[in-house]
Amino acid sequence: MHGLKKNKVRVAGSYIYLTILALLAVFPLLWIIVSSFKSNNEMNKFPTSFFPKELTMRNYNLVFEELKFGNNMLNSLIVSFASTVLTVVIAALGAYAVVRFFPKFGKLLTQGLILAYMLPTILLAVPYSITLGQVGLLNTRIGLIIIYLSFSVPYALWLLVGFFKTVPIQIEEAASVDGANKFQIFVTVVLPIVAPGIVAVAIYTFINTWNEFLYSLVLINSRDKMTVAVALQSLQGQEILDWGVMMAASTVVVIPSVIFFMCIQKFIAGGLAAGSDK
Repeated sequence: MHGLKKNKVRVAGSYIYLTILALLAVFPLLWIIVSSFKSNNEMNKFPTSFFPKELTMRNYNLVFEELKFGNNMLNSLIVSFASTVLTVVIAALGAYAVVRFFPKFGKLLTQGLILAYMLPTILLAVPYSITLGQVGLLNTRIGLIIIYLSFSVPYALWLLVGFFKTVPIQIEEAASVDGANKFQIFVTVVLPIVAPGIVAVAIYTFINTWNEFLYSLVLINSRDKMTVAVALQSLQGQEILDWGVMMAASTVVVIPSVIFFMCIQKFIAGGLAAGSDK
């Protein structure tokens, strides 16, 4: 009885400790969101106050009506979702092929992919610009997506190879005996087992492409095709920085990543069990 009570106290202490850490982690985001509803005058007079004395939508009106941030949001959503979907599909098929059909070559391939990541990405800015200009994809969302795939697919492939190696071959053989073809085995048996890896790749790709700045700045020169990362940086170049507008724009940039993670993270825990059941 004493041991049970001691265990409950330990569990309660763990929850309290984790709650405090979570609050500390989320506090900067809350500060940005709350500050986005403050007037510029209040931001200057009471910079350390947390709750606004008077709520205002002025900052968001400026962000969406005058700065046209909604268009930048759409550009980033298109580029990020397209890059994420294509990366997951290409990397999943490639990693499965490496593990099941080309294990020896796959080991050399994955090692080469890791070595390629040792080079600074800025070295490729000029060659990429020249190449996209020659094929007519400079200053286009399609060109930007292709460039992002060149970075996200190798890392995703390397990451998923480790997950596919954990899939027992006996499960695939059992499904084959039951009459499933290779594609059915891949989709209904293998993918659910490696779902945590798929989710990790999706989160990594989406957040990286959403926040990417360098290539979006170099390869896109039209305001109507600019992504949110570049649009947000352009606000800092103004002579007089409007902190309220900056907070509102930062909130608009951060929220989609948070929503995407909340929508997809539930698949991490259920992936292994779902795959084993099938």
